[in-house]
Amino acid sequence: MTSAAVSQTSENLALDAARESILAVGWSRTTLTDVARRAGLSRMTLYRRWPEMKALLGDLMTREWVALVPLQTSGSAAAAPGNHLDRLVDGITSTVRALRSNELFTRIVELDPQMLLPYLLERKGRSQELVLEILHSQIAAGQAAGDVRPGDPRQLARSVLLAAHGFTLSTQTMVDDGVTADELDRELDLLLRRYLA
Repeated sequence: MTSAAVSQTSENLALDAARESILAVGWSRTTLTDVARRAGLSRMTLYRRWPEMKALLGDLMTREWVALVPLQTSGSAAAAPGNHLDRLVDGITSTVRALRSNELFTRIVELDPQMLLPYLLERKGRSQELVLEILHSQIAAGQAAGDVRPGDPRQLARSVLLAAHGFTLSTQTMVDDGVTADELDRELDLLLRRYLA
């Protein structure tokens, strides 16, 4: 096995261990020492790759969240059959639902919501940058096909992501006896279609 493969294996072991620890005790109670123990790696191996827990969390969130984005793995929008707008809106709404029900995301929101605040109030993280790239490319392809309205695709992608933030993070605050999460998801679908059509 090459050193790059060993490094990738160690990285995956560490990220898996960090995920397990966050699910078990929460982010604020997870330490690099605990992650190393769970992963079966030395602390120095972890410290060389991640000098602090914040860096490890960033890599874990990027791996976890980007894996939920179906637009990334659907291939070229131009090669896929059907309407670009339908695929784009379906991909966004399914990603919002998947993220909302993701056990790691749910655990962070329950125990350590402050960990998400920098990505909502101060800066875009790598996950958001990757999602924006995907949205930009899909919107531009939809515009070229005549399925998505004209406009700067970067601006449209950012506006869509901002709307998705609310439906991802705050839906639970809007659900009660009169309105279900499924009903709100249908409204998100409608909102996106009317904005992008």
